[in-house]
Amino acid sequence: MPPSSLAPAPSFTRSDSDSISINIQDDITTSTTLQPSHHQFSHHQHFSNMSNHHKYSVLLPTYNERDNLPVIVWLLTKTFQENNIDYEIIVIDDNSPDGTLEIAKQLQKIYGEDRILLRPRAGKLGLGTAYVHGIQHATGDFIFILDADMSHHPKFMPEMIRLQQSKNLDIVTGTRYAGNGGVYGWDLKRKVISRGANFLATVLLRPGVSDLTGSFRLYKKEVLSKLISACISKGYVFQMEMMVRARQFNYTIGEVPITFVDRVFGDSKMGAMEIVSYAQGLLKLFVAV
Repeated sequence: MPPSSLAPAPSFTRSDSDSISINIQDDITTSTTLQPSHHQFSHHQHFSNMSNHHKYSVLLPTYNERDNLPVIVWLLTKTFQENNIDYEIIVIDDNSPDGTLEIAKQLQKIYGEDRILLRPRAGKLGLGTAYVHGIQHATGDFIFILDADMSHHPKFMPEMIRLQQSKNLDIVTGTRYAGNGGVYGWDLKRKVISRGANFLATVLLRPGVSDLTGSFRLYKKEVLSKLISACISKGYVFQMEMMVRARQFNYTIGEVPITFVDRVFGDSKMGAMEIVSYAQGLLKLFVAV
C-alpha cells in the first residue's frame, strides 16, 4: 500500500471555550483547516530494498496530550513517508479529560483512517495493558513504542530499522546513555535520579543494555506479545522488566543512541509517588528474576 501524501506541519490554537483547532500550513496556502493535504510528495528510496515487505505499527498511549499529539503524528508521518516505510499509528487514549481523543479524531480525518487508528479505553488502565490493547489491533509485523509527548523524536526510527534489519534483531532500543545519546531539558536533580535509577537497575538486574528505563523501542510483533504476557510489573518498572525478560528468553537486542528532549507541552507524569513505586517495583523484580 503506497503511503498517502504528506500533510504539511500542523499548528493549533486554543479558544476561550477550551476547544482547539488544527491548521495545516505550508508555503503556498496560509491556512487550510482540517482538510487532507493534496500536495504531492516525492519519496526518498532509503528503504526501497529493506522495508517493502514490512509494516510498522506505532503504539501511542495517551493521557492529556492534546497539544503534543498533532505534532508527534506529523513528525511520524513525515519520517515514514520520507523513507518510504509502510506504517500505521494506533492512538490508545485513556479517556483524557483534556479532549485528546477529539484531537485524534481530527487527525484521523487529515491523515486517513488507514494511517491513524483510534482505540480508546474507558480510563487509565496502565501502560502494559495499553500495549496489549494496541497489539490486538496492529496489522504491522513490527511495533514501535514511544512517548506521545515528543520526548522521542521519530528521526531516529530509520536508524533503528536499519540496525534491526542488518542483524535480524528481535528488539532495538533507543539509548540516552551510550554513544552520542543524551538528555536535554532536564535539571540536574532529574538527571541524577534517572542515572541513579539506571545504575541501580543495572547492578541488580544485569540486563545488558545501557538504558534500562527508556521507552523508545522497536520490537518484532510476536516478541513484544510474548514479553508483555510474561511481565508482572506496573508503572515505570514495566519497561525495565521488558528488557530483563528479553535476556531471559535469549532475544537479541541492539541499541541506537538517541536524544531525549523533555516535554514542551503538559506536565511530566513523574513525581514522588512514581519514584517510590519505581524503587518498590525494582526490588520486587530483583526477587522475582
